[in-house]
Amino acid sequence: MAAHFFADTTVLTGRSMKHILRSPDTIITTVVTPIALMLLFVYVLGGAINTGSQNYVDYMLPGILLITIASGIAYTAFRLFTDLQGGIFERFQSMPIARASTLWAHVLTSLVANLLSLVIVVGVALVMGFRSGAGVLPWLGVTGILVLFTLALTWLAVIAGLTAKTVDGASAFSYPLIFLPFISSAFVPTTTMPGPVRWFAENQPVTSIVDSIRALLAGAPVGSELWVALAWCTGILIVAFALAMRIYRRRIG
Repeated sequence: MAAHFFADTTVLTGRSMKHILRSPDTIITTVVTPIALMLLFVYVLGGAINTGSQNYVDYMLPGILLITIASGIAYTAFRLFTDLQGGIFERFQSMPIARASTLWAHVLTSLVANLLSLVIVVGVALVMGFRSGAGVLPWLGVTGILVLFTLALTWLAVIAGLTAKTVDGASAFSYPLIFLPFISSAFVPTTTMPGPVRWFAENQPVTSIVDSIRALLAGAPVGSELWVALAWCTGILIVAFALAMRIYRRRIG
């Protein structure tokens, strides 16, 4: 049964990846906004923001990486909605394939596409002066956090793709996720914010995730923030996965 599921998921993931490879504009569109924001903050606004001795591009890159992921998962909801409206799911259900493999194919495609987008954004950041003294293990830690965050948001995108009534509604859910890093420690220290805004910024998931990635890239001690970040990502992933599978069973059932 497990071998059947993995084989079906591999085939369907290959199908989804062909769509990505044939439409590279998906990746390009995903990275345009994060790169534009990075250029704006570093070269226009960065000089007015005090981050101590740390280079500003080093400071704000973790937040840009999260925005890249939030931009990318909108396409997952869009592709899922398009397949549903086109009757692809019904065709697959008439075949002897594992039911959950269709969803997992979209999720894995999202993971690969977002990792490609992140590599491009990091490459641009390097050109802009980003430098990290972190070793292999910290970079693996950063990759693990980004993968977990991508999976958590992707399953949220699955929920949106399954429940949306229009194609615009399928992708519009990502807008609040894109703007959430702006009310966090991603671009400015939370100590500069007014009381209520500072409380929200310090107690929402993006701040702990950004702070953990920033510390890992800088080779600094991470402390308890890492566990808070992992707890947020894991909690969102578990809840989103459970809801998505429940909605999927009702929708396809």
